[in-house]
Amino acid sequence: MDFLVIDDDKTFRDATCFLIDESGHYAEGVESGRLGIEWLKEDKWDAVLLDLNLGEENGLEVLTEILRKYPQMPVAMFTAQGSIKHAVEAMRRGAVDFLEKPFQREQFTTVLARLQRLRQMSQRIERLEQEVVETKSQNIEPIFDFTTPVMRAAMDTLMRAAKTPASILIFGDTGTGKSVAARAVHEKSHLADKPFVTVSCPSLSKELLESELFGHVKGSFTGAIKDHWGKVRAAEGGTLFLDEIGDLPMEIQPKLLRLLQEREYERLGENVTRWANVRVIAATNRDLKKRVAEGAFREDLYFRLNVIAVEMPPLRTRDADLVRFAEHYEIYFSDQCGRKMEGLSPEAMTLIMGYSWPGNLRELRNAIERAVILARSDKLTPEDFPAEMRGQTSVGAPNGGHVPQVGSLISLEQLEEAHLRKILERSKSLTEAAEILGIDQATLYRKRKKIGLE
Repeated sequence: MDFLVIDDDKTFRDATCFLIDESGHYAEGVESGRLGIEWLKEDKWDAVLLDLNLGEENGLEVLTEILRKYPQMPVAMFTAQGSIKHAVEAMRRGAVDFLEKPFQREQFTTVLARLQRLRQMSQRIERLEQEVVETKSQNIEPIFDFTTPVMRAAMDTLMRAAKTPASILIFGDTGTGKSVAARAVHEKSHLADKPFVTVSCPSLSKELLESELFGHVKGSFTGAIKDHWGKVRAAEGGTLFLDEIGDLPMEIQPKLLRLLQEREYERLGENVTRWANVRVIAATNRDLKKRVAEGAFREDLYFRLNVIAVEMPPLRTRDADLVRFAEHYEIYFSDQCGRKMEGLSPEAMTLIMGYSWPGNLRELRNAIERAVILARSDKLTPEDFPAEMRGQTSVGAPNGGHVPQVGSLISLEQLEEAHLRKILERSKSLTEAAEILGIDQATLYRKRKKIGLE
């Protein structure tokens, strides 16, 4: 925790900060209530220790001002001239504890522990409130109810691994729902009431990412004006989600490996070894084996992360889920926009089924939202969708045009060619394609040769 000590006695202020640091927390001190309120405005603090007598200032008035501006801030008060009257008044105004100077170390650590419990309770309330908001906004994602067998298998693996401390690695293209799946694992695990903290690996420079992950001490780099606890500390007891770990800089990888193996880490610019109690889930859209072969990712880190590995398949390979998601999003955004829609027209559904969805669920969600907002009738039609969807040509489609629909004025040969190309595009192997088409591989080979796909 980060404590702000407000006391006009420098000796006592420094001693208090020292005791807080010794207890594994961070503290800074200021000599007046005015400065304290300024510091609270500029930085985020977890709790305040406030002296009752601040020279010309009245600590009780400062307490009232702090709680007026920061009503959730835990404040403990202490004074050299304590009395029951002062203690009662401090508590009446919102202080959570009152300590008389001089105090014993044991008394002080008890107060710190109380402040820490209150802060943890406050953080838990904040998390629950945030989860309520996220649940309302992400109710859009029907993550647990998949139709496609491959997705059912993936989610079954994740749910069985959720209640274990094992590291989990989630592969998949951008927008396939990796972060939603990671949160689902956390919520179904024994850590559900603990923090779920996300670190986006490609979003920062090496130095800032290391600080974001492990924390830093004051002066460790330009701009480090105070000590900072990183995301590892923030996730204590819970889940640390490393998003797009395939882009993690090589210089940080040994430190992450140490965290996974030894549960130890050090803040940037500090030689104090700290112990972490976190469960790690990682996700990437990269081919980590290829990254290892290229020397861009440590092999030992790859194997340490790859205890439980699950792939989130792209939406273009999940026709049954695609239909369900499209219908789900149409209902969701119709409610959001206050429109009474009657679903998707057959032509709109054909358009959706024929599109390759390179952006996966994220792109589908955005496309449906746009269509609902711009729809001119009570049913979604192709004209309501982005132009690039309507103008997309399927790779290898006959004559470079759209994939023909069943019932189009074309020959059976053209229809078969379009269907064959689509199945080959979506299948992982020729064996799988042959099974889907209901033909043997020799027949598939001849048909591929005929349409120039050797």
